[in-house]
Amino acid sequence: MLKNIDPVLTGALLKALDEMGHGEKLALVDRNYPSKSSGAQVIHLGEIGIVRAAEAVFGVFPLDSFIDKPLLRMEADDRSPATPTHEGVLEVAARHHPKPLEFQLIPRPDFYEEATSCLLIVQCLENAPYSCFIAQKGTV
Repeated sequence: MLKNIDPVLTGALLKALDEMGHGEKLALVDRNYPSKSSGAQVIHLGEIGIVRAAEAVFGVFPLDSFIDKPLLRMEADDRSPATPTHEGVLEVAARHHPKPLEFQLIPRPDFYEEATSCLLIVQCLENAPYSCFIAQKGTV
């Protein structure tokens, strides 16, 4: 056991996050995302929601401050507005980022392509639709 480490951050997840370098990407995805097809390492967090997963991940994972939008969000096929889940992830990420933060929206089919460049896929059992995000790592 470690002190002051969010229990959602398993040893495997902490190791994977730590080994990522500046500019590398991770995808934080919901239960419907086809994670195995991305080709990246997949870590399943089990029965937690995406906002809870974001709290744990963004507590230790610095977002890239050298680009304007280091956080991408899958856009719904019908281009519906952000959901409370989307807003929750943005709020959590913004608390840990030194600059104002906005999502870069990416259409669902393009998100799948972009996710193939991710080094790590973190999947939880979130059931809110289109709750998939890509984050680019910054420096500390």
